[in-house]
Amino acid sequence: PQSSVFTGDSVTLRCEGIQSQYGWEFLWRKDSKTESTEAATKIIKTCVLQSSNSSYNKKTFIFFILNCCHCTEKAKPTMNIKPAQHVFRQETVTLRCDIYGEGVTSWQYYWYKEGSFRFVTKLQDHLFWSVTESDAGKYSCKVSEKEGSRWSQMSDEVTLTVSGFPKLTLIVKPESSVFTGDSVTLRCEGIQSQYGWEFLWRKDSNHESTEAATKVINHVRISDGGEYSCRARRKGYYTDYSAPVIVTIYEKPKPTVTIKPAQHVFRGETVTLRCDIYGEGVTSWQYYWYKEGSFRFVTKLQEHTFSSVTESDAGKYSCQGSETEGSRWSHVSDEVTLTVSGVSPPVTLIVSPSRTQHFTYASLSLNCEDQSNSNGWRVRRYTDDGGLEDCSSLRQGSQTGSTCTISSTVTTDTGVYWCESESGANHHPVNITVHSGVILESPVHPLPEGDNLILRCLYQHNPPSNLRVDFYKDGSLIQNQTTEMSITTVSKSHEGFYYCKHPTRGESPKSWISVRVTAGLTVAVLIIVFLVLLWCYRNVKG
Repeated sequence: PQSSVFTGDSVTLRCEGIQSQYGWEFLWRKDSKTESTEAATKIIKTCVLQSSNSSYNKKTFIFFILNCCHCTEKAKPTMNIKPAQHVFRQETVTLRCDIYGEGVTSWQYYWYKEGSFRFVTKLQDHLFWSVTESDAGKYSCKVSEKEGSRWSQMSDEVTLTVSGFPKLTLIVKPESSVFTGDSVTLRCEGIQSQYGWEFLWRKDSNHESTEAATKVINHVRISDGGEYSCRARRKGYYTDYSAPVIVTIYEKPKPTVTIKPAQHVFRGETVTLRCDIYGEGVTSWQYYWYKEGSFRFVTKLQEHTFSSVTESDAGKYSCQGSETEGSRWSHVSDEVTLTVSGVSPPVTLIVSPSRTQHFTYASLSLNCEDQSNSNGWRVRRYTDDGGLEDCSSLRQGSQTGSTCTISSTVTTDTGVYWCESESGANHHPVNITVHSGVILESPVHPLPEGDNLILRCLYQHNPPSNLRVDFYKDGSLIQNQTTEMSITTVSKSHEGFYYCKHPTRGESPKSWISVRVTAGLTVAVLIIVFLVLLWCYRNVKG
């Protein structure tokens, strides 16, 4: 052809000007290089691009005529699909065939699907106005010169995937409710490629807001709670809304620390720290404890007990709750100060009758005995719900000086009783259980190591001597069918929960038997164990 050609095409050079070719030889030279002897017509079957411009000289006897042959790289189109290769039914899709090359200014476009010719267009774009699954496949294109014979190469194939209507799913992290001040992440899922998509968010059926596929709400407030849903839009195409998800926001709870039996205690006493968290949304906590603002330990229970407190345990305590199987945290509680003094005053709680378990509708007396000041004490108790009561608050209770008298006991009189000084110091707690039926007669105060222990089982309507029972320690049978159980020399190994059981009358509540260790002749370390455990009390109620 007279114009430039593409690589791979053919070129014919014909040396004209001599009518009769008889006896003539034709010498061809390319780019001033060595001559070659050939015919008057030279055919280059496959034009190879070596340089941008090659010149051939035709020599006839004594004169030269200059011709040029331009060999240009054969162009290869590029196929692309808009808005994306993966689209959804009823979207508008554009196939575009781009060709970049020299020598041709006007093309027509041949379109192929799965390697087979489908149609030809004068424009480089082809539109599917409402695409369906049948339009999916591998597309390629090839172009030809409008007013000439030249063709491009075939483009690489590009795959168009058409899916059914997408179903969006709204994912919320964390999945459970959240506390004020925390963060919530909402993610609209269901579209693999987000190219060209806008995501529309709706809360409580209110006006939509256009945001990314992931919506993060930092420092949430109560007003951020509600019903959320999302949908996607691309060039006028809308998906359906996702199923709504409810986001619940609760006020972040602030724990309360309490110290029992009191904030001011004495060396060797048993002290319990309790962390109470009242709030919605969390059913199980683990408890982080701080002393003077520094983390000390973590517990699964809301109580931490010092069995024998010392001055080094004194300080300001606070706590914080963390969701057991989640990411939520409470606030840190206010600090509560524990004060530990060196010496406990000589006060004793005297119980009459001298046992920890008592029958209903019987008389009971508790007296705070202090050699130095018998009028400086009063009897108080913890209720089963953790509240505090004076003796006079009981149904049949009255306080005279340091003595509490209950004229007719009832089961609700069960609790931990102790002596409280005028300064608020608490001492000698004793667990009192009121029960109808069978009770265990056991010592009120810890036994010195080496003393004798005698346990009896009493029945409210029969003489004690007529009741033969089985005795248990920590749930294991230790003696059966006897009226009393005796241990001649007690030791720390005998500590535990004891109860008795009659085959027809039933069983008594459990009582904790404590043994104190005596070192030398004059020094005694009294290990006091709070005997009112909520677990024990519930067993009494049961």
